[in-house]
Amino acid sequence: MKFVIVGRNLDVTPALKAAVEDKIGKLAKYFNPDTEVHVTLSVEKERQKIEVTIPVKGNIIRSEQVSNDMYVSIDLVEEIIERQLKKYKTKIVDKHQEAGSFSKMYMDNDYMDEEEVKIVRTKKFDIKPMYPEDACVQMELLGHGFFVFINAETDQVNVVYRRKGDTYGLIEPEV
Repeated sequence: MKFVIVGRNLDVTPALKAAVEDKIGKLAKYFNPDTEVHVTLSVEKERQKIEVTIPVKGNIIRSEQVSNDMYVSIDLVEEIIERQLKKYKTKIVDKHQEAGSFSKMYMDNDYMDEEEVKIVRTKKFDIKPMYPEDACVQMELLGHGFFVFINAETDQVNVVYRRKGDTYGLIEPEV
């Protein structure tokens, strides 16, 4: 695995770099040696946060963990990604798709599905054209964490969502 380690509001010391490469390196058994792993370490007040992103053909494997100790965050993120890989193997790697980023051992091993993804409810609703700011207001009125709407400026389906820190995000399709 090839590591790209970046620090925000934090110097990536050799000890931190070694801890990341050692802990996240345990996931190397699942990937080909040339798989790139993007790691961002950041500090905000007392929050020690690690974000790990592993782009693989057709998917992105990602996790972030926050604690008051960066080494604890590193341990937690490795466990989460390994659990994701085992749990969603059949969904991450479609048998008809080239499994180029994954190791032969990972592909050959059958992990038990701990829990199937089940859709338990379907909702249908009218989508009205509106501006993103109006969609945010509508989302807040409904008490939801996201809202799907047709953007009045672009005539495309968009999603607004609530972010940490009482801010909002907008998801737009790439054309």
